[in-house]
Amino acid sequence: MCCRWTRTRPWRISLPASCWRASRPTRRTTMQLREKFGRPLRLAVIGGGPDSWIGRMHRGAAEMDGWFRVTAGVLSSDPGRSRAAGVAMGLDPQRCYGTVPELLAGERLRQDGVDAVAIMTPNDTHYAYAAAALDAGLDVVGDKPVAHDFAQAQDLVRRTRAQQRLFAIAHGYSAYPMIRHARQLVRDGAIGPVRLVQVEYIQSGLATRVEDGPLTSRLRWIFDPARSGLALVMSAIGCHTQHLACFAAGANVTRVMADVGTLRPGRQVIDHVSALLEFEGGARGTFTVTQAAAGGENDIRLRVYGEAGMMDWSHREASYLKLAMQGEPVRTIGRGDPDLPTGILALGRTPRGHPEGLREAFANIYAEMAQERMARQLGEPVPDFPYPRIEDGAHTMAFIEACLASQACGGWVDVER
Repeated sequence: MCCRWTRTRPWRISLPASCWRASRPTRRTTMQLREKFGRPLRLAVIGGGPDSWIGRMHRGAAEMDGWFRVTAGVLSSDPGRSRAAGVAMGLDPQRCYGTVPELLAGERLRQDGVDAVAIMTPNDTHYAYAAAALDAGLDVVGDKPVAHDFAQAQDLVRRTRAQQRLFAIAHGYSAYPMIRHARQLVRDGAIGPVRLVQVEYIQSGLATRVEDGPLTSRLRWIFDPARSGLALVMSAIGCHTQHLACFAAGANVTRVMADVGTLRPGRQVIDHVSALLEFEGGARGTFTVTQAAAGGENDIRLRVYGEAGMMDWSHREASYLKLAMQGEPVRTIGRGDPDLPTGILALGRTPRGHPEGLREAFANIYAEMAQERMARQLGEPVPDFPYPRIEDGAHTMAFIEACLASQACGGWVDVER
């Protein structure tokens, strides 16, 4: 049984397999680019106040390598608290704004106005804030999901292109050096044509009936389906999981058959999705995400099987990638290995054996976006960096809608294109 769920996808862009590998700058050339530009890019943060872990993640990642400086912000939905939080973080009081329209208007009047915004607010605000920032001529780093649905995501694609801006999505897991290396090995044909992709993301934060206890402001919007998105678990971690699989395999999902529901009886929001996948080119896949598995601890696992071998990556050992070719001993590749391609080595910051984590992966996204913006403004050759873009976010929203449609009809559903 197959339900039709299709549309044309005019924004899909295919790049030659060698494009990123051939064009990625070395550390030397990136330093020259930054020196020629003459300053870090100025970033405004929307959301992510001083006590927010995701706020600290974004701000630290943006400034880690000196490509961005956080210079303005709206740190709370309450204008007074927003301004006070900005001052507490050390921002110029004149650039601590009470609302997003106030920020965009105020920065537009400044000669040293911001170049980009980073959005880390509740899910139901992502689309409106991103659209406003794009219309104001700013680049965007957006948290996931990028919008409420596929139609809104398509609109952001159009706005991004019309304004000739950059739109990065904070899929940090795809920016780990070993995930980038896995993607490159697939593109180079090292394991042969991809035949099977298995991906899962298991958490335990909703293993108990959290919604029955005292609710913080964050938990209130999370457990409100109108605010958290089409399916809570997909908005929270499913977006990352789907993107990780597509990114490493180098192909989007064309159709799904999904089981969408809850592991906790009586829960009103979706905490579990499992699905069978079919990718462009015919590869098959399995997909499982849940926030309600007792004992789970951000357990992310990715396996990509080709005709000649397979790759295995775990978030718990993010600096290592296992490569198993048919009939050969398993090889463990480590971040920082001297025989890695220069572009992969440039994504790490410490020698092999020293731990690096999610903040560094986030920083790779910020660094790549900044380098592309600087190159464009300077009229330099523009690298084809693989950081997640708004087109990826639109495919994610189409994937979520297809999973829900599959649950409703009980069969395979084509993913909108």
